[in-house]
Amino acid sequence: MQTTPWHSRFVFVLALLLPVYFAGSALGTKFGLWSWQTGLGTLIAKVGPLLLGGVALAALASFVVCVFRKPRKGWLLALLAIVIPATAFGALAMVRAQAGAIPPIHDIATDTANPPGLSAATLAARDASDANPINDYQTPLGEIDMWKESDPEIAGKSHAQLITSAYADLAPLPLGSTSQADAVAAVAAAMEDMGFDNVVADTEAGRVDGLAETFWFGFKDDVTARVAENQIDFRSISRVGVSDLGANAARIEELRANVEKRLNP
Repeated sequence: MQTTPWHSRFVFVLALLLPVYFAGSALGTKFGLWSWQTGLGTLIAKVGPLLLGGVALAALASFVVCVFRKPRKGWLLALLAIVIPATAFGALAMVRAQAGAIPPIHDIATDTANPPGLSAATLAARDASDANPINDYQTPLGEIDMWKESDPEIAGKSHAQLITSAYADLAPLPLGSTSQADAVAAVAAAMEDMGFDNVVADTEAGRVDGLAETFWFGFKDDVTARVAENQIDFRSISRVGVSDLGANAARIEELRANVEKRLNP
């Protein structure tokens, strides 16, 4: 009785271990086993494609052998071992394309002229975690250390200009007849429902703060809402990294929608 060739079984196992490697790289960052630069920049962005390419080539070789050498068994396992890294390559390519289409910033607000400020407690927490500095929205990026080496087209624009251009639909939430106290409570409830940590509502100051954390890498983003007399403005700021790949804007959109449902059931 003919058995499946060892090489097709071997490359299939290697392919199955690829998701484990990528998940481990991300979770290792989340649980503090290594820095986010190591987890994302090295293990995934640099080593990851090499592993994907190596497994794909080995699987292709196994597939060719299985197809052209009798008894022609094991080709399906080898084919699956090609599909898995190819799919991962496609996912990485989509992330790269997304990164190229989104401004390389990590601080987003619905009011670019006067963005909501963070509470003293949040600022202290950011300082304690060695987080990114809070930058002025009107300063051209090229004048800020983090973006000094940026493309001239980006370096000449400010946060306000990039946010307005890339996220034109991002807008404050009108209060209507809702009281400030009810609006603050609605924002706090929405943050809690979205799984934010350290949600603190200050009705007197008209501010609600929360901490959002991504599942895989454990990236922490500070979120604040400013409840004024006529509208609610939102701001979301990453603690680490340069580009947020649109995560902060997406979070603001989701939070705004959740608050709106509570104000207008």
